[in-house]
Amino acid sequence: MFIDKNDLVKCGFGPYQAYMLIKQAKAIMVQRGFAYYNSNGVGRVPKEVVEEILGTKLSIESVAGIA
Repeated sequence: MFIDKNDLVKCGFGPYQAYMLIKQAKAIMVQRGFAYYNSNGVGRVPKEVVEEILGTKLSIESVAGIA
């Protein structure tokens, strides 16, 4: 499943916090060898990466991405 800034805002994060979480997740994905996430146009990242950053599971029903 994938997650974007708006999904994180719905979870209670502020807009800037959500933006920074997505940015950190993109950097992690690039480090793991996924150059696709190096683009500025990419705003969705795997939910699992955001959960790794936060250290907890997210329960977001509105996310309907396919991994």
